[in-house]
Amino acid sequence: MNKGIWYGIGAYAAWGVLPIFWKLLQHVPALQIVSHRIVWSCVLLCAVLALSGQWREFRSAVRQPRVVGIYLGAAALIGVNWFVYVWAVNAGFIVETSLGYFINPLVSVALGVIFLRERLRPWQWLPVGLATAGVLYLTFIYGALPWIALTLAFAFGFYGLLKKVAPLGSLYGLTLETAILSPLVLIYLVTIEWAGEGAFLHMGLLTDALIICAGVVTSVPMLLFASAARRIPLSLVGVLQYIAPTLQFLIGVFVYGEAFDLRRLLGFSIIWVALLIFGIEGWLAHRAQQAVVASEQQSPA
Repeated sequence: MNKGIWYGIGAYAAWGVLPIFWKLLQHVPALQIVSHRIVWSCVLLCAVLALSGQWREFRSAVRQPRVVGIYLGAAALIGVNWFVYVWAVNAGFIVETSLGYFINPLVSVALGVIFLRERLRPWQWLPVGLATAGVLYLTFIYGALPWIALTLAFAFGFYGLLKKVAPLGSLYGLTLETAILSPLVLIYLVTIEWAGEGAFLHMGLLTDALIICAGVVTSVPMLLFASAARRIPLSLVGVLQYIAPTLQFLIGVFVYGEAFDLRRLLGFSIIWVALLIFGIEGWLAHRAQQAVVASEQQSPA
């Protein structure tokens, strides 16, 4: 099997089982977890750049004000996404976080239409409409908007939108994003430490080790994803991305026993059908495009 496929499976499987890791830190406030996640990710990524001899090239690439401006926005969005996700997992909303990542591809499509003037193929409108109907139905049965799912989907959707126009690769981009956020969260961590409320170095060696590992579990899947994206078609990446929310959903329901009744099953099923249609349509469109390209290559000059 192509190495890129294994890298992609590894990345999405790691993201899928992350709820189990964050649950181990349930006794630590979410903002502290995310702050340490940012700092230790930055440390690890800078070490990777230094050890691979890319530090000078990275510094040269990030000196342009336009680059910093784009990644300032990306850093804010990924920070929001990480905080809401960690808080929701440890507050018992893993199923709703999975919903956010199930609908994220369709949100990304909608953002592309609105901001990049991309045009949807006729059959792409159906899954977008179905997903909207599913969210509205879940809103009705919840009695409120599923704000966790929508925040995750839209924060990551806008993050992806910025990354489409961002000039840096995944490694340089994530390093810069965590470097932008690190001074702010370090101020927060020093402040709570001064107030005697810090968790790091005060809750035992296991907690300290898990906090440091937050950087590893953040950075390693990102590096695997970057390697996969370079080796396999985007259409295949699109299929693999459903591994993560599927695992999150199964963990939420069967490992942590989160509520999931027939009414919620109906709402999720509407969205799953939308994703199935979306995936089949994309696969057929990709096949048709490949056939056209092959035909043009075979035709006489």
